[in-house]
Amino acid sequence: MDRLIEAIDNTQNPSVVGLDPTEALVPPQVVASFADEVRDSVESPEEVESAQLAVAYFEYNRTIIDAIADIVPAVKPQIAMYEALGPAGVDIYTMTCEYAAQQGLYVLGDIKRGDIGSTAAAYAHHLNGVGDFDPWHEDAVTVNPYLGTDGITPFVEAAAEADKDIFVLVRTSNPSSSELQMLDLADGTKVYEHVADLVEGWGAETIGSHGYSRVGAVVGATHPEEGKALRERMPHTFFLVPGYGAQGGTAADVAGMFDKQGSGAIVNSSRGIIGAWKKSGKYSESMTADEALDLVASSARQAALDMRDNLRVAVYR
Repeated sequence: MDRLIEAIDNTQNPSVVGLDPTEALVPPQVVASFADEVRDSVESPEEVESAQLAVAYFEYNRTIIDAIADIVPAVKPQIAMYEALGPAGVDIYTMTCEYAAQQGLYVLGDIKRGDIGSTAAAYAHHLNGVGDFDPWHEDAVTVNPYLGTDGITPFVEAAAEADKDIFVLVRTSNPSSSELQMLDLADGTKVYEHVADLVEGWGAETIGSHGYSRVGAVVGATHPEEGKALRERMPHTFFLVPGYGAQGGTAADVAGMFDKQGSGAIVNSSRGIIGAWKKSGKYSESMTADEALDLVASSARQAALDMRDNLRVAVYR
């Protein structure tokens, strides 16, 4: 977590850009521009559509990474968007992570894995690779704590071995999260508060030089008061804060999730940045693929700058 904190300090920008492409977010010209290339390279006609989307996703991601790499410390690709395309999509996920890492960005793989025993250990290879080979190129991953300590320990061990991090779901931003996370326990606490205490304990042996462990927590921007209370409850746990922007969270909402030094959290925006071109008012169906990608880049950069500036006002006040 020290490396993430230092990257945030270097950019003075506690934000992470979610790289969650969908067919609706990638300009159609960009997808169409790869039709001939893909048709000549795949073996079966059934593969064409997914392969074409996969290649378009990578070009889209690379365009956004190039546009924002000097102003944000981190990116967060959501693996589901890539797995949906099959093997070609998984290749593009790893290529995206590798390309972002080459640009000096901290790569947070949003994989939300959760299992026990040997299965959890296998998933944990997202962090420590296989021998000397790291196929995933991630600095951290998200994990689901529902199966308890033996579902988390393999990830903590792999993170320690590879000098990487994990972020555990604690209080998430989705509307139905309260169905489980807000349930009352016999001792008067909520489920999410009990999970928070577990997370703080899971990271207790891995606290770095900046005072935070390599076991972070996912705490949604849509729960500002609970997030502020969790900041006090989890003094050594770094927060990943989703729900900013498109889901309704604001810079003022997340301010309480930072510590008194303006550290302790990084805030995610996905569609609000990578889909900013759709709200720019400058898009035209007559654009070439290159012109559309130029608009994607300029819109994403401006949206990332706006988010950075809003967070600076709210957090570094």
